[in-house]
Amino acid sequence: MGFGFTYDEDQLSLQRTVRKFTDNEIIPVRQHYDETEQFPWPEVKKMHELGIHCMNAPEQYNGMAFSNVTLCMVTEEICRGCLGIAITPLANMLASEPVLYGGTPEQWDWWFPSICQEGKLASYAVTEPGAGSDVANIATTCRRDGDYYLINGVKIFITNGRHADKFTVLATHDRSKGNRAQSFFMVDAKTEGVSIGKSEHKMGMRCSETSEVIFDNVRVHKSMRLGEEGDGFKLAMKAFNSSRPFIAAASVGVAQGAFEVARDYARERKAFGKNIASFQAVQFMLADMAMEIEASRLLYQKAAWLLDEKLMAADLSAMSKCFAADMAMRTTTNAVQILGGYGFCRDYPVEKMMRDSKILQIFEGTSQIQRVIIGKSVIG
Repeated sequence: MGFGFTYDEDQLSLQRTVRKFTDNEIIPVRQHYDETEQFPWPEVKKMHELGIHCMNAPEQYNGMAFSNVTLCMVTEEICRGCLGIAITPLANMLASEPVLYGGTPEQWDWWFPSICQEGKLASYAVTEPGAGSDVANIATTCRRDGDYYLINGVKIFITNGRHADKFTVLATHDRSKGNRAQSFFMVDAKTEGVSIGKSEHKMGMRCSETSEVIFDNVRVHKSMRLGEEGDGFKLAMKAFNSSRPFIAAASVGVAQGAFEVARDYARERKAFGKNIASFQAVQFMLADMAMEIEASRLLYQKAAWLLDEKLMAADLSAMSKCFAADMAMRTTTNAVQILGGYGFCRDYPVEKMMRDSKILQIFEGTSQIQRVIIGKSVIG
């Protein structure tokens, strides 16, 4: 099967639907949620009704019967409106990845129905105070106790954490054995011993809930372990490799939104008796933005296509995420520059897009970690 550059009519129809939804439902309220830092439950419920609440779920649970290329396209469209609102369904997808790769049919039946059909939220509980990029160094423990495990530890920066119904939790059986002794567990948020710590007040994505999740002697049956003991790190890496093209698509969406604002402003804003779009200095900035957005889009499309072909490529997933995230930071910064003083003010959305963009270079593996992955691939 070759790699194509055109969407079919079903894909284009979906793109039009999601673009209209973004224009009508997300863009008008994004400033309100950014200012108030309220969790956007009304918009989350609308995304659930639209069918983009957990897009990677199997079709039998009302997941979207589309390719990863198509789902990345949807991701780009909603993130063009607001990364803070759009990150909630993307977090559901990331939390579901270990279940998709390591779960049994019975585990799928426990995990997906409440998320896909009832609109519940899920969280991927991996990051810890001493283990962000260094996933192999997690300290949360899982101690066997008969047919159960006792989980103890603290996770931080957990998207959807306070509102999640279920967690996928990475824990270690023996920290001295590093990543060879880690396992993933599905954990019901209502289980005794699960509690939520502080919520973070962030520079960007301010309406997205990010919190500590604390596990204090949380008793989990062995049937909730995903895969065999010791499969956790492998599942975590598969989840990241699968999700990074989606973060690249989100980066393209944020950058595209900022580019459109800057372009339209440059067409209207007058200086020295001319629209500033007529000045070559501004045209060059817009040209660079357009080129880098398109290059990033092609990278995420190829990475997503490889996922569809069951040819998971860690290096290309890392390239797409790193290149697009760095591009989004540059593009939003330049959008602020084109708007000048207005760009620095909250009356225009580009300052928010610039703040939002920074996290794209940090979560799910920093841009530096992506370069480590790429570098190891380059030298073989």
